Amino acid sequence: MIREQIAMPNGVPVAQPTSGSNAGKIIIATVIACAISAFFYFDLGDYLLDALKENREKLLAFTDANFVSAATIFVITYIVATGLSFPGGAVLTVVGGFLFGSVLATLLVNIGATTGATLAFLSSRYLLRDWVESKFGKFLGPIQEGISKNAFSFLISARLIPAIPFFVLNLLSGLTRVSVGTYVAATALGIIPGSFVYAYAGRQLGAINSLKEIASPNVIGAFVLLGLLALVPIVYKRFVAKPA
Repeated sequence: MIREQIAMPNGVPVAQPTSGSNAGKIIIATVIACAISAFFYFDLGDYLLDALKENREKLLAFTDANFVSAATIFVITYIVATGLSFPGGAVLTVVGGFLFGSVLATLLVNIGATTGATLAFLSSRYLLRDWVESKFGKFLGPIQEGISKNAFSFLISARLIPAIPFFVLNLLSGLTRVSVGTYVAATALGIIPGSFVYAYAGRQLGAINSLKEIASPNVIGAFVLLGLLALVPIVYKRFVAKPA
Protein backbone atom coordinates (compact mmCIF):
# COMPACT_ATOMS: atom_id res chain seq x y z
CA MET A 1 0.00 0.00 0.00
CA ILE A 2 1.34 3.44 -0.97
CA ARG A 3 1.50 5.94 1.87
CA GLU A 4 2.26 9.64 1.60
CA GLN A 5 4.95 11.13 3.84
CA ILE A 6 4.86 14.51 5.55
CA ALA A 7 7.56 16.02 7.73
CA MET A 8 6.98 16.58 11.41
CA PRO A 9 8.44 19.65 13.14
CA ASN A 10 11.32 17.47 14.42
CA GLY A 11 12.10 16.37 10.90
CA VAL A 12 10.76 12.84 11.27
CA PRO A 13 8.40 11.90 8.44
CA VAL A 14 4.96 10.63 9.38
CA ALA A 15 3.15 8.22 7.10
CA GLN A 16 -0.24 9.44 6.02
CA PRO A 17 -2.78 6.72 5.26
CA THR A 18 -4.24 6.53 1.80
CA SER A 19 -7.95 6.30 1.18
CA GLY A 20 -7.66 2.50 1.06
CA SER A 21 -6.77 2.33 4.73
CA ASN A 22 -9.33 4.92 5.80
CA ALA A 23 -12.23 2.47 5.36
CA GLY A 24 -10.73 0.12 7.94
CA LYS A 25 -10.19 2.97 10.36
CA ILE A 26 -13.77 4.17 9.96
CA ILE A 27 -15.13 0.67 10.63
CA ILE A 28 -13.03 0.23 13.79
CA ALA A 29 -13.92 3.70 15.08
CA THR A 30 -17.62 3.07 14.43
CA VAL A 31 -17.60 -0.25 16.31
CA ILE A 32 -15.84 1.34 19.30
CA ALA A 33 -18.22 4.32 19.34
CA CYS A 34 -21.29 2.07 19.15
CA ALA A 35 -20.03 -0.13 22.00
CA ILE A 36 -19.42 2.84 24.29
CA SER A 37 -22.73 4.51 23.39
CA ALA A 38 -24.73 1.31 23.94
CA PHE A 39 -23.26 0.76 27.39
CA PHE A 40 -24.24 4.19 28.66
CA TYR A 41 -27.55 4.47 26.79
CA PHE A 42 -28.91 1.17 28.10
CA ASP A 43 -27.25 1.50 31.54
CA LEU A 44 -25.80 -1.96 31.05
CA GLY A 45 -23.61 -1.87 34.15
CA ASP A 46 -26.34 -2.23 36.75
CA TYR A 47 -28.44 -4.32 34.35
CA LEU A 48 -25.70 -6.94 34.08
CA LEU A 49 -25.21 -6.85 37.84
CA ASP A 50 -28.93 -7.55 38.38
CA ALA A 51 -28.87 -10.35 35.81
CA LEU A 52 -25.89 -11.89 37.57
CA LYS A 53 -27.68 -11.86 40.93
CA GLU A 54 -30.83 -13.39 39.46
CA ASN A 55 -28.95 -16.25 37.80
CA ARG A 56 -26.26 -16.84 40.39
CA GLU A 57 -27.12 -20.49 41.07
CA LYS A 58 -27.15 -21.47 37.39
CA LEU A 59 -23.87 -19.66 36.76
CA LEU A 60 -22.15 -21.27 39.72
CA ALA A 61 -23.42 -24.71 38.68
CA PHE A 62 -22.13 -24.23 35.13
CA THR A 63 -18.75 -23.03 36.40
CA ASP A 64 -18.37 -25.98 38.75
CA ALA A 65 -19.24 -28.46 35.99
CA ASN A 66 -17.21 -26.76 33.25
CA PHE A 67 -14.45 -24.91 35.06
CA VAL A 68 -11.89 -24.68 32.25
CA SER A 69 -14.52 -23.71 29.67
CA ALA A 70 -16.01 -21.11 32.01
CA ALA A 71 -12.60 -19.56 32.70
CA THR A 72 -11.77 -19.51 28.97
CA ILE A 73 -15.10 -17.89 28.07
CA PHE A 74 -14.60 -15.32 30.80
CA VAL A 75 -11.12 -14.32 29.61
CA ILE A 76 -12.18 -14.14 25.96
CA THR A 77 -15.22 -12.04 26.87
CA TYR A 78 -13.00 -9.69 28.85
CA ILE A 79 -10.55 -9.37 25.95
CA VAL A 80 -13.30 -8.59 23.43
CA ALA A 81 -15.10 -6.12 25.70
CA THR A 82 -11.91 -4.27 26.62
CA GLY A 83 -10.51 -4.39 23.10
CA LEU A 84 -13.68 -2.71 21.83
CA SER A 85 -13.36 -0.12 24.63
CA PHE A 86 -16.60 -1.35 26.15
CA PRO A 87 -16.78 0.42 29.56
CA GLY A 88 -17.93 -2.65 31.48
CA GLY A 89 -14.70 -3.88 33.02
CA ALA A 90 -15.88 -3.31 36.59
CA VAL A 91 -18.96 -5.47 36.05
CA LEU A 92 -16.95 -8.24 34.43
CA THR A 93 -14.48 -8.18 37.31
CA VAL A 94 -17.35 -8.54 39.80
CA VAL A 95 -18.59 -11.48 37.74
CA GLY A 96 -15.13 -13.02 37.83
CA GLY A 97 -14.89 -12.66 41.58
CA PHE A 98 -18.30 -14.24 42.02
CA LEU A 99 -17.52 -17.22 39.79
CA PHE A 100 -13.85 -17.90 40.49
CA GLY A 101 -12.97 -16.29 43.82
CA SER A 102 -10.93 -13.18 44.52
CA VAL A 103 -7.43 -14.44 43.79
CA LEU A 104 -8.10 -16.53 40.67
CA ALA A 105 -10.45 -13.88 39.30
CA THR A 106 -7.74 -11.23 39.73
CA LEU A 107 -5.38 -13.39 37.66
CA LEU A 108 -7.97 -14.05 34.93
CA VAL A 109 -8.98 -10.40 34.85
CA ASN A 110 -5.35 -9.37 34.54
CA ILE A 111 -4.89 -11.61 31.50
CA GLY A 112 -8.11 -10.48 29.84
CA ALA A 113 -7.86 -6.80 30.72
CA THR A 114 -4.19 -6.44 29.79
CA THR A 115 -4.69 -8.18 26.45
CA GLY A 116 -7.83 -6.22 25.63
CA ALA A 117 -6.31 -2.94 26.77
CA THR A 118 -3.34 -3.56 24.48
CA LEU A 119 -5.67 -4.15 21.53
CA ALA A 120 -7.52 -0.90 22.32
CA PHE A 121 -4.16 0.89 22.66
CA LEU A 122 -3.01 -0.37 19.25
CA SER A 123 -6.38 0.46 17.66
CA SER A 124 -6.18 4.03 18.93
CA ARG A 125 -2.62 4.34 17.67
CA TYR A 126 -3.61 2.98 14.27
CA LEU A 127 -6.71 5.15 14.00
CA LEU A 128 -5.66 8.53 15.32
CA ARG A 129 -2.02 9.05 16.27
CA ASP A 130 -0.72 9.99 12.81
CA TRP A 131 -3.54 12.49 12.39
CA VAL A 132 -3.07 13.99 15.86
CA GLU A 133 0.68 14.41 15.37
CA SER A 134 0.27 15.88 11.89
CA LYS A 135 -2.19 18.48 13.20
CA PHE A 136 -0.83 19.23 16.67
CA GLY A 137 2.71 17.84 16.64
CA LYS A 138 4.49 21.10 17.40
CA PHE A 139 2.28 21.70 20.44
CA LEU A 140 2.30 18.13 21.73
CA GLY A 141 6.01 17.49 21.20
CA PRO A 142 7.17 18.52 24.70
CA ILE A 143 4.27 16.64 26.32
CA GLN A 144 5.02 13.52 24.32
CA GLU A 145 8.68 13.71 25.28
CA GLY A 146 7.86 14.12 28.97
CA ILE A 147 5.47 11.18 28.99
CA SER A 148 7.94 8.98 27.11
CA LYS A 149 10.72 9.65 29.64
CA ASN A 150 8.50 8.70 32.60
CA ALA A 151 6.09 6.36 30.84
CA PHE A 152 6.08 3.48 33.31
CA SER A 153 5.54 5.57 36.46
CA PHE A 154 3.01 7.76 34.69
CA LEU A 155 0.94 4.79 33.49
CA ILE A 156 1.12 2.98 36.83
CA SER A 157 -0.15 6.12 38.56
CA ALA A 158 -2.90 6.64 35.98
CA ARG A 159 -4.07 3.04 36.42
CA LEU A 160 -4.21 3.35 40.19
CA ILE A 161 -5.89 6.77 40.44
CA PRO A 162 -9.50 6.34 39.23
CA ALA A 163 -9.66 9.80 37.67
CA ILE A 164 -9.52 8.51 34.10
CA PRO A 165 -11.81 5.59 33.19
CA PHE A 166 -9.95 2.43 32.18
CA PHE A 167 -11.23 2.38 28.59
CA VAL A 168 -10.50 6.10 28.10
CA LEU A 169 -6.91 5.72 29.30
CA ASN A 170 -6.41 2.84 26.86
CA LEU A 171 -7.44 5.06 23.96
CA LEU A 172 -5.51 8.13 25.12
CA SER A 173 -2.33 6.10 25.68
CA GLY A 174 -2.43 5.03 22.04
CA LEU A 175 -1.94 8.67 21.04
CA THR A 176 1.36 8.87 22.92
CA ARG A 177 4.77 7.51 21.97
CA VAL A 178 4.84 5.05 24.86
CA SER A 179 6.28 1.71 23.73
CA VAL A 180 3.98 -1.30 23.64
CA GLY A 181 6.19 -3.20 26.10
CA THR A 182 6.10 -0.41 28.68
CA TYR A 183 2.35 -0.03 28.25
CA VAL A 184 1.70 -3.74 28.74
CA ALA A 185 3.94 -4.00 31.81
CA ALA A 186 2.49 -0.90 33.50
CA THR A 187 -1.07 -1.97 32.75
CA ALA A 188 -0.59 -5.52 34.04
CA LEU A 189 0.91 -4.25 37.29
CA GLY A 190 -1.26 -1.18 37.77
CA ILE A 191 -4.64 -2.91 37.52
CA ILE A 192 -3.94 -5.54 40.17
CA PRO A 193 -5.22 -3.57 43.24
CA GLY A 194 -8.43 -2.43 41.57
CA SER A 195 -9.10 -5.85 40.08
CA PHE A 196 -8.74 -7.49 43.47
CA VAL A 197 -11.12 -5.01 45.13
CA TYR A 198 -13.87 -5.60 42.55
CA ALA A 199 -13.25 -9.35 42.48
CA TYR A 200 -13.53 -9.48 46.26
CA ALA A 201 -16.77 -7.52 46.03
CA GLY A 202 -18.05 -10.17 43.65
CA ARG A 203 -17.83 -12.70 46.46
CA GLN A 204 -20.22 -10.50 48.46
CA LEU A 205 -22.66 -10.25 45.57
CA GLY A 206 -25.84 -10.46 47.63
CA ALA A 207 -24.98 -7.26 49.51
CA ILE A 208 -24.23 -5.18 46.39
CA ASN A 209 -27.00 -3.28 44.63
CA SER A 210 -24.88 -0.96 42.49
CA LEU A 211 -21.29 -0.66 41.32
CA LYS A 212 -21.13 2.71 43.07
CA GLU A 213 -21.29 0.90 46.40
CA ILE A 214 -17.97 -0.80 45.66
CA ALA A 215 -16.07 2.41 44.91
CA SER A 216 -16.44 3.89 48.40
CA PRO A 217 -14.53 7.05 49.39
CA ASN A 218 -12.09 4.96 51.43
CA VAL A 219 -11.33 2.66 48.50
CA ILE A 220 -10.89 5.58 46.10
CA GLY A 221 -8.67 7.34 48.63
CA ALA A 222 -6.45 4.26 48.89
CA PHE A 223 -6.10 4.10 45.11
CA VAL A 224 -5.23 7.78 44.94
CA LEU A 225 -2.54 7.32 47.58
CA LEU A 226 -1.05 4.38 45.65
CA GLY A 227 -1.13 6.44 42.45
CA LEU A 228 0.65 9.34 44.10
CA LEU A 229 3.32 7.00 45.43
CA ALA A 230 3.91 5.79 41.89
CA LEU A 231 4.71 9.39 40.92
CA VAL A 232 7.47 9.71 43.51
CA PRO A 233 10.25 8.65 41.09
CA ILE A 234 9.16 11.33 38.61
CA VAL A 235 9.05 14.05 41.27
CA TYR A 236 12.41 12.97 42.65
CA LYS A 237 14.03 13.01 39.22
CA ARG A 238 12.51 16.39 38.39
CA PHE A 239 13.11 18.35 41.59
CA VAL A 240 15.60 16.49 43.79
CA ALA A 241 18.10 14.49 41.80
CA LYS A 242 21.04 16.51 40.53
CA PRO A 243 23.04 15.63 37.43
CA ALA A 244 26.49 14.24 38.20
